[in-house]
Amino acid sequence: MNVFLKGISYYLPEKVLINEQLVSEFPEWTVEKIADKIGIKKRHIVTENETALDMAVLASEKLFEEYSIDKSSVDFVLLCTQSPDYFLPTSACIVQDRLNLPTQCGALDFNLGCSGFVYGLSLAKGLICAGISENVLLITSETYSKHLHPRDRVNKTIFGDAACATLISTDGFAKICDFSLGTDGRGWHNLIVKSGAFRHPFKSDTVIYDDSGNPMSDDYLYMNGAEIFTFTLESVPQLVEDTLRKNSLKKEDIDLFVFHQANRYMMDFLRKKIKIDPVKFYYCLENMGNTVSSTIPIAIKKAMLDGSIKQSNLILIAGFGVGYSWGGTILRF
Repeated sequence: MNVFLKGISYYLPEKVLINEQLVSEFPEWTVEKIADKIGIKKRHIVTENETALDMAVLASEKLFEEYSIDKSSVDFVLLCTQSPDYFLPTSACIVQDRLNLPTQCGALDFNLGCSGFVYGLSLAKGLICAGISENVLLITSETYSKHLHPRDRVNKTIFGDAACATLISTDGFAKICDFSLGTDGRGWHNLIVKSGAFRHPFKSDTVIYDDSGNPMSDDYLYMNGAEIFTFTLESVPQLVEDTLRKNSLKKEDIDLFVFHQANRYMMDFLRKKIKIDPVKFYYCLENMGNTVSSTIPIAIKKAMLDGSIKQSNLILIAGFGVGYSWGGTILRF
């Protein structure tokens, strides 16, 4: 059975954090350094009372309006987030209620980061091919800003908040092809918020500083940048190769590569290592930052709007990050 993307819409919070504000907080940065190395000029940040669930609803409502989708046709909701409103209930159940979707609709959350959109597509395709669903609403929504220490000058330059809603169906504008998925849980500790769940339920309320003066605390996001970079350089080239192999394609067949928008430096390094033509490699992080599981669908939407994706194009998408986890597939437009 063929399964397709039928619609993509996204929501960005109104609050914006620009590089000039970061430089005022962290004088060791310069506007030019952030823009050149990280590739980001601004990022959207939720307010104190705005959550991933709120953004999920807003992105979905925008999707329904933009594509004239009948809510009653949605029969499954998949919500990818690592910043849920509650331990329980499942946020997707609340989304079903707030969107007034049918009570015959299935709903579940799954906890993944930067590979989450690709994994979500694989789950949605599986539900449709199994005859369980016909129209899956896949939502990626993340508020990493709430995980960051206020004085974390590294991660504050990188991450932005966003939500994206994608409809996957038996018809649409882009066929979802075969997947390459992978996991290496040995790297779990290199990108983590350690406290708050049941292994470490209580906040440590302690902060130490690394050699560069950046804060580290079990209560906030910790990222070992060097280890994440090494993992990415080892796994992503293999992911691209395996995705091409599983779809009986060559690198030259691909019209556009849409990777997870981690940061400019890492993306440039990957592009050169994999030997991808710059005109076939898409960047979409300058005005929103790394939005975790939403970077790929937002980039696809942007590429469709600016003409980078055309009819009959083959697009290779690749997500990779926390877990460690990675996934890729081909979209045939």
